[in-house]
Amino acid sequence: MQKKYVPLVVFLAALLVLAAHLGARAALSASTFALAQERDEEKRIYLTFDDGPSTVVTGRILDTLAQEGVKATFFIVSDRVPGREETLRRIVREGHTVGIHSATHVYSQIYASDEALLADIERCAACISRVTGVTPRVYRFPGGGTAERERQSALLAKRGLRVVRWNAVCGDEETPGAPAQALVEESIRTAGGRRTVVLLLHDSAPHRATAEALPAIIAHFRAQGYDFCAY
Repeated sequence: MQKKYVPLVVFLAALLVLAAHLGARAALSASTFALAQERDEEKRIYLTFDDGPSTVVTGRILDTLAQEGVKATFFIVSDRVPGREETLRRIVREGHTVGIHSATHVYSQIYASDEALLADIERCAACISRVTGVTPRVYRFPGGGTAERERQSALLAKRGLRVVRWNAVCGDEETPGAPAQALVEESIRTAGGRRTVVLLLHDSAPHRATAEALPAIIAHFRAQGYDFCAY
């Protein structure tokens, strides 16, 4: 009688081994998924500076970024480059991203037509390439764009340009003359605890308070566990 049950015992043992193997694989898959999900939810902040370069403000911002080991993205107005070529080269040399903002920052000219927009972009890109040797790949609409922004974004994407917007501001344009502490507080308020923050700041000449506020902005988001990224 006992010999009749040997195959059944072997079969049951094999089932137990298979179940253990599948359980281990399921646990590994769950662990891998959890790790991937955790990575997807990492906190990131992109510091983006518009309307430069300027001599003093951009220089102070670059000093702070170097001291803090942070990379940022600078959207350039190319008509402001003459006489500040070394500042633009420094941005690139220190590992930051240079993007196109405009040639003139004159909205009525830039947005007169698609052809005018593309000509403005090409003029700014040519300046960046000539001075730094870098071909810019990111773009920000001056003033955030117009009602045609979505259609024009698709037009620019076909030309290899990524349009970068923002979801938080420091308030240096919204509240002219605001002190540094107010800019820090506005950065925190408008970021609103998002896991990915694209913070709009300015480095043109009138924005000395922005350069002054930058160390505290970096300290806050670093303490909150954010990684600093550039495009």
